[in-house]
Amino acid sequence: MLKGTQTWEFQNQPSLLSTGVVGGPFEKKGRLAEDFDRFYDDLWMGEDTYEKANRLMIEDAVKLAVEKGGLQEEQIQFFLSGDLINQITPSSFAARTNAIPYLGIFGACSTSMEGLALASYIVDSGGAEYIVTGASSHNSAVEKQFRYPTEYGGQKPPTAQWTVTGAGFSVVGKSLPGTGPMPKVTSATIGKVIDMGLADPFNMGGAMAPAAADTITAHLKDLGRDPSYYDLIITGDLAKIGRKTTQELLQQNGISLDESKFQDCGLLIYGQDQPVQSGASGPGCSATVLYGHLLNQMKKGVYKKILMVATGALLSPLTFQQGETIPCIAHAVSIEYI
Repeated sequence: MLKGTQTWEFQNQPSLLSTGVVGGPFEKKGRLAEDFDRFYDDLWMGEDTYEKANRLMIEDAVKLAVEKGGLQEEQIQFFLSGDLINQITPSSFAARTNAIPYLGIFGACSTSMEGLALASYIVDSGGAEYIVTGASSHNSAVEKQFRYPTEYGGQKPPTAQWTVTGAGFSVVGKSLPGTGPMPKVTSATIGKVIDMGLADPFNMGGAMAPAAADTITAHLKDLGRDPSYYDLIITGDLAKIGRKTTQELLQQNGISLDESKFQDCGLLIYGQDQPVQSGASGPGCSATVLYGHLLNQMKKGVYKKILMVATGALLSPLTFQQGETIPCIAHAVSIEYI
């Protein structure tokens, strides 16, 4: 199962059986609105705090994924989830609600693929029949924790990114015979923590780019593949600056990516008329784009093989206040419609 030094190749190829994708009012105005299952009218979502609203999104997305898969929550063996709020409390409190055996995970904005890699490993090895995994973020909750409350109206530089309000979850399960083509997880590359000394929390894309390039390079090397193997290599939330930097770093590693086949979720989710500076970010970015838009595109025959590379900046308000630089990571998962 282990290929090279960082990659798992799944012999049984777990399937993405069903998904649940929810978003906020700003995402409803974005380019990928038709790929969401549900939107909320405002950021409060009927709750009295943004953190509780974050929890609600997770609960709703999980419920949607399970119901769309024709399952009951009692049939799900494990629930893998993460978010950006202190001690991932929205995920933990959602686990309190659904009562599914829970593994809380944190990889910042890389959490979605960390969860999918782990869920696929467990299912592939026979450790479970069904696992729900995904990630979420809430713009106002995250901004309040890492920067300034949105009510403050602080000016952001062009390098800044807009945290997605959304949650994306999938039921990962055994591939069943006779079900026809489905999106299946064929491999996963676990990234290393890379820190190039950047310390600007308003330039997450630039900080995360070296981790993305390192993981993509490792994935292709471990499996002996050329980038042309994939119809699409897509990063989580590098946005404008990070995407360009990653391309340059990959070229230094001897890897040339076709512009049309190398995209970023943070550049897809919002329209050009939406004021998101460099692009989108947050664990909910890659989770909603993958489990909504990209899987729908695969079902339509647009893509057959995708490498999803979610990136994360592993800082906290405390480390920033203590003058630390920003360590980053990226996890890659290959999904094939077979």
